[in-house]
Amino acid sequence: MGNKELPHHGHGPGEIALRVRRLESLLVEKGLVDPAAMDELVDRYENRVGPRNGARVVARAWTDPAYRIRLMENATEAIRELGYQGRQGEHMQVVENTPDVHNVVVCTLCSCYPWPVLGLPPAWYKSSAYRARVVSEPRTVLEEFGVTLDEDVEVRVWDSTAEIRYLVIPQRPRGTGSLSEDELADLVSRDAMIGVALAGKPDSRS
Repeated sequence: MGNKELPHHGHGPGEIALRVRRLESLLVEKGLVDPAAMDELVDRYENRVGPRNGARVVARAWTDPAYRIRLMENATEAIRELGYQGRQGEHMQVVENTPDVHNVVVCTLCSCYPWPVLGLPPAWYKSSAYRARVVSEPRTVLEEFGVTLDEDVEVRVWDSTAEIRYLVIPQRPRGTGSLSEDELADLVSRDAMIGVALAGKPDSRS
């Protein structure tokens, strides 16, 4: 794996999530919260608001060489330049996909995850199957996500911890030279910034 030593993993987020679920159930039972509205709120932060922050970081790195250098040297500060900071995003490191190297992120002991730039962690990221298998058989796991790499591409697995969290900069797709920064951000999904997907093609923008 890219991170050889495994520092202490914080277990706070898991305990907090359990308390949140209990509170949510209580509020629903008392009729104070609409379950559909709750699902919409979770979907918004899991799939739209949070990942959009990270996508803007990626798009800026693709279009601004000076920013990319700052991002690679001190990701936490460079991400803060764009206004994205907060708990679970204090100690960031960026890893960049290239034609020769593909990076993928996992938290092997719990579910450490950069919330300010990726939103809420997906359920599969927290599953024991993903946490174990992406380390032992990363190519197979990537194929199951739809990413098939050439044999000569090195796969590096990075272990997120309470001390450091990773953001993958996917390769910029071909044929995007004329796109604006916002249009480029549309091509960057949450999964691409974890490393289990590639950036979208220009005609795949939603």
